[in-house]
Amino acid sequence: QVQLVESGGGLVPPGGSLRLSCAAYGTILSISDMAWYRQAPGKERELVASISIGGSTIYSDSVKGRATISRDSPKNTVNLQMNSLKPEDTAVYYCFATGQRTIQPRDFDVWGQGTLVTVSS
Repeated sequence: QVQLVESGGGLVPPGGSLRLSCAAYGTILSISDMAWYRQAPGKERELVASISIGGSTIYSDSVKGRATISRDSPKNTVNLQMNSLKPEDTAVYYCFATGQRTIQPRDFDVWGQGTLVTVSS
C-alpha cells in the first residue's frame, strides 16, 4: 500500500503564509507526479499546483505568483508554500501522487486525507 500523510494546515490571517507538507509511505518504486488540490465548501476539487519527477511545475491561475510547489524525490515528499493568502483560499487541501509500486499492481494513484486551511481574521 501507498499512503500520503499531509501536515501544515490551520488558521491563517489574510495576507499570511502557510507551508503544507506531504510525505508518501509504502511500497514505492517511484513517484512520477505529485500535486496539491483543494476543495472549498460547495465547490469541486481543483488543482492548485503540480510538479513532475523532472521538476516541471503547473499552477492554477488563482495561486500563480503566490504559491511555490517543491519536492524532495529521494524522500518522497512534496511541499506547497503559499503566501499572501486570501479568504478564498480557504479549503481542504489534498496531496496527490501517482507512480509505481515495488509490488503488483504496479501503478498507483493515491490521495491524502486532506488538511484544512482557513484564511480568516
